[in-house]
Amino acid sequence: MLVHLHPDNPQERILNQIADLLRKGGVIIYPTDTIYGIGCDIHNVQAIERICKIKNIQPAKAQFSFICKDLSELNVYAANISNPIFRFLKRSIPGPYTFILNATKLVPKLLKTKKDTVGIRVPDHKISLAIAHALGNPIMSTSLPQESFVEYYTDPELIHDQFGHLVDMVIDGGIGNTEGSTVISLLHDEPELIRQGAGVFEP
Repeated sequence: MLVHLHPDNPQERILNQIADLLRKGGVIIYPTDTIYGIGCDIHNVQAIERICKIKNIQPAKAQFSFICKDLSELNVYAANISNPIFRFLKRSIPGPYTFILNATKLVPKLLKTKKDTVGIRVPDHKISLAIAHALGNPIMSTSLPQESFVEYYTDPELIHDQFGHLVDMVIDGGIGNTEGSTVISLLHDEPELIRQGAGVFEP
């Protein structure tokens, strides 16, 4: 199913339908401020396992991130945030970044890495934030299955043609970007660049 959402004013009725679908274990492809992502409710184990099958990866080896609606959710899912790190986050959020942080006990076991960390994103994108807000908790998010054609990551109609049969809904929010997020580790006092992406890294 291909669903159109207005990029500046996402329709509340459709947002509620998407949130209901996610709560029932649905899997969606949706736009962010970087490339389109594939996601589900962080609390639905079957949906997470389904995404792992789509990407042909083991849950323990997967690199998932949380799409959070705002900075307030960081305190729920990320632990040991020092004042300097909090100030760094405040400067950077919302934006095209994934932050690696220590996980709290509220992060589902399946989504923790072996090091007990979690990747957290607050994208600068109205649709992804509106979906997370309507759902009431973060969206588990990862990149689309790897393909060689960049159009499959940017054009929602081509994304639907290529991946629509694997998911319950593809959300069309317009043409996406071609670059992934910048990944920054905040496990220590100094931010550490893990992967350069769309976001400028200024420690």
